[in-house]
Amino acid sequence: MSDATIVRRLTQFSHGAGCACKLAPGDLAQVLRTLTPQSHPDLLVGTETGDDAAVWRLDATRALVATTDFFTPLVDDPRTWGRIAAQNAVSDVYAMGGRPLFALNLVAWPSSELPTSMLAEVLAGGAEIGAENGFAVVGGHSVDDPEPKYGLAVVGEVHPDRILTNAGLRDGDVLVLTKALGVGVATTAIKAGTASADVQEAAIASMTTSNAAAAAAAVAAGATGCTDVTGFGLLGHLSKMTAASGVDVEIDVAAVPFLPGTRELAEAGTIPGGTRRNRDWVAPSVDPGRFAELDVLLLADAQTSGGLLFGAAPEQAAAAVAQLGHPAAVIGRVHRGTGRIALR
Repeated sequence: MSDATIVRRLTQFSHGAGCACKLAPGDLAQVLRTLTPQSHPDLLVGTETGDDAAVWRLDATRALVATTDFFTPLVDDPRTWGRIAAQNAVSDVYAMGGRPLFALNLVAWPSSELPTSMLAEVLAGGAEIGAENGFAVVGGHSVDDPEPKYGLAVVGEVHPDRILTNAGLRDGDVLVLTKALGVGVATTAIKAGTASADVQEAAIASMTTSNAAAAAAAVAAGATGCTDVTGFGLLGHLSKMTAASGVDVEIDVAAVPFLPGTRELAEAGTIPGGTRRNRDWVAPSVDPGRFAELDVLLLADAQTSGGLLFGAAPEQAAAAVAQLGHPAAVIGRVHRGTGRIALR
């Protein structure tokens, strides 16, 4: 291994930052339209509602939740990257109201460019998240790849009558967001070497925070509609929910929490390509009102290991926010409709 390789930062091997590396939502939707939806009496959640996990009924009281997620490096510390990737992957189980049971590692690694000792650190980070969240990370699969990638395939369980989905928003619900936005902007700045220590610390703390407590709060609040906010941004994931639920949503923009320093970075031009693709995709369904384009872009920012977004009755939502504490917030209201999002 050459000295030049040794000094290369882990993020220099990545063409993008975390979940911002996802396929553009419009391109993905076009591909999925060519597939025939799967149908089976025990397939409780498939692809029709755009949820990020599948749910399969085992019996009257048990169902399996299965999901997978992986992405390229978005920080330079390998153990931290492993922790973020694992927390992001298991979040889909929490977004369905489930409990994770076990997971398998998914690894792509440039073995001639990066030492296997670094890979061991990545895997150790993933295992730490498993231990902290009460699930086992066992085995997995690896391939040699010029660009490193890491994530998990996760299996969990949920009661068949208490599944949270994209299609569960109800007229009269208010929307709760449990983590601050801005991770996409922050990780893009980290990759570019322009993020301050405070921005890096805040982004990493957010991405490594579990959504287990948020899921428990959503279930306790009587939520039926829930998603986690990741690569398609708040507006992208919310647009999938409004379409699947047959509702409209008004967002109180001033109530939406953001990581410190991310607006200033965005104003200086640090905006991920994935965020811009999200903005273009949601344009037909979003009424920006009086808000500037930058405000809309920030609401479309491509998140990695973002928070949960769920709907609940106003009193129960307020109790959930009080229980979770900052930065959880009520950010909008749900009405009957046709999938429109208005910024207020």
